[in-house]
Amino acid sequence: MLRFSQEQLIQYVYSECSPILKLAIEKAMLEDSALQKEVKELKRTIKQLSKLEKKSPKKSTVDAIIKYAEESQKKK
Repeated sequence: MLRFSQEQLIQYVYSECSPILKLAIEKAMLEDSALQKEVKELKRTIKQLSKLEKKSPKKSTVDAIIKYAEESQKKK
C-alpha cells in the first residue's frame, strides 16, 4: 500500500499536485478507508481555517521584529 506525505495530501486537497500524484492518491483512496478519512479531515480543516477572521499583527509586534532584525544585522 502506498504512503503519502502530509505535504502531498495537502497539495492534492488544494489541487496543486501533479496529475500523476492526483491519480495515485485517488486510486489509493478507493482501497484505503484510512486515507479517505485523512483526506476528508484535511478538507474539513482547510474549510474551517478559511472561516477564521484574519487579523494583522499589532504595530508594536511589527516594530519589535524590525528592531530585532536591525540589531541582528549590526552584530554581523
